[in-house]
Amino acid sequence: MMWRWLWMVVLLLGLQGCKQPEPFVATDITGSAIGGDFSLVDFNGKARKLADFKGKLVVLFFGYTHCPDVCPVTLGELATVRKRMGEDFRDVQVLFVSADPARDTAAVLRQYVTYFSPDFLGLRAEGAALAQFKANYKLVGEAQKPDANGNYAVDHSAASFVLDRQGRARLMVPLGHGTENWVHDLKLLLAE
Repeated sequence: MMWRWLWMVVLLLGLQGCKQPEPFVATDITGSAIGGDFSLVDFNGKARKLADFKGKLVVLFFGYTHCPDVCPVTLGELATVRKRMGEDFRDVQVLFVSADPARDTAAVLRQYVTYFSPDFLGLRAEGAALAQFKANYKLVGEAQKPDANGNYAVDHSAASFVLDRQGRARLMVPLGHGTENWVHDLKLLLAE
């Protein structure tokens, strides 16, 4: 009788170890060729590399401050996620990387990004550093022809990337992911 009980315990423990991890809502890109180090400058003039954020999840978004729709929607959603997660969000760093460094000066980036949250950080680069960043993260960011007043749009990637605490690209998050989906996915990564 004792052996039968022991076998039941072993079997139950073994089955518990077979439980599949809860899936992400966003696209899992673990092991993809997306990502890598970068050399960017924050809106305080400080040079930044990916290693500066080791130990935190990094939400990386590529856009520009004159964007009429994608960027404010995404940053607004992330600001709501920050409030919803409370103290859990202290281990998450949002990085907004400018696709329009000609207009997105450090002062403009600071004003724009911190409007959504004082904890979000704006980064920029030009030339080879920006080209390398775009290549590493498979991003699109092309300025359109200016109108008669010099105004122009920048076509850019709309997805965000989430990097884990070791700086590996783990999730590609679509525009309009939704607060609850962001919270779900970030909490799964924070628990790893």
